Amino acid sequence: MAKAFPVTHQRGFGAVAITTFVFLYAPLAVALVFAFNAGTSPAKWGGFSLRWFQSAANNQQVISASILSLKLAATSATLSTTLATLAALAMTRTPRFRGWTLAYSTISVPLMVPEIVTAVALLIVTATFRGWTGYSGLGYLILAHTAFCVPFAYLPIRARLHTMDISLERAAGDLYASPWNAFRFVTMPLLFPGILAGFILAFVTSLDDVVITEFVKTAGQDTLPTYMLGQVRRTITPEVNAIAAVFLLISVALVICIYVVNERTKIN
Repeated sequence: MAKAFPVTHQRGFGAVAITTFVFLYAPLAVALVFAFNAGTSPAKWGGFSLRWFQSAANNQQVISASILSLKLAATSATLSTTLATLAALAMTRTPRFRGWTLAYSTISVPLMVPEIVTAVALLIVTATFRGWTGYSGLGYLILAHTAFCVPFAYLPIRARLHTMDISLERAAGDLYASPWNAFRFVTMPLLFPGILAGFILAFVTSLDDVVITEFVKTAGQDTLPTYMLGQVRRTITPEVNAIAAVFLLISVALVICIYVVNERTKIN
C-alpha cells in the first residue's frame, strides 16, 4: 500500500527557507555591523565606534530630513488609515452593491501597479495643480503619500473586520444602541488592533518611500530616504549605515508594538 503524501513535511524545505532568510537578512546584518565602524570605509572594518551615530545626530540636514519624514509619515498615515477604515466598513458591513468589485479593485490598484507608474501619475497631477494654483508646499507630498498608503492600511483593517463576530454588533442593536454607540463601544474596541496595524504599516510605507517622494517633492523637501539616496550618489560613508540602523530599530519597535497589542487583545 502506497504511503500517504507528507503534506506537512517537504524534503529540502528547511534548506530553502534558511537560504531565503540568509539572503533577506544578511545585508541588513552587514549594514548594522558597519554602522558601528570607526573607520571611514563602508566596507572595511576599522574598530568599534559610535562616531557615525554622533555625526548623524549633529548633521543639520539629517535632522531636518528626519523631522520632515516623521511629519509626512504621521500625517499621511493618519489620513490613509481614516479613509481605509471608512472604506473597510463600507465594504464589509453593507450588502453587496453594484460596483463592489470595481471599488475593491480601485482601492487595490497601488498594490498591483508598479510604484514608478503611480509616481509618474502623481507627478502629472501635482504638476498640473502647481501650474493652476502656484502652490508648491508640502500638501502635494501628503496627498501623494496618502493615496499610495490607503491600500496598505486597508488590508489589515478589512482582515480584522472579517474575523470579528458580527453577532456582537447585532446584539448591541437589539439592545437599542444607536449605530454610533454600537460602533463606538463594540466595533471600535474590537477593530482597534487592525486600525493600529494599518496605521503602522502605512506609517512605515510612507517613512521609507523614495520613488513617489522623489517625483513629487520640490526643492527643500528632502525626506530622510531621499537624503540618503543623494548621499549614496556622491559618496558612501558609515553615516548612511548608522541612519539605516536607526530605521531598522524603528521598524522592529513598531512590529513589536503590533505583536504586543494583538496578544493583549487575544487575552482580553
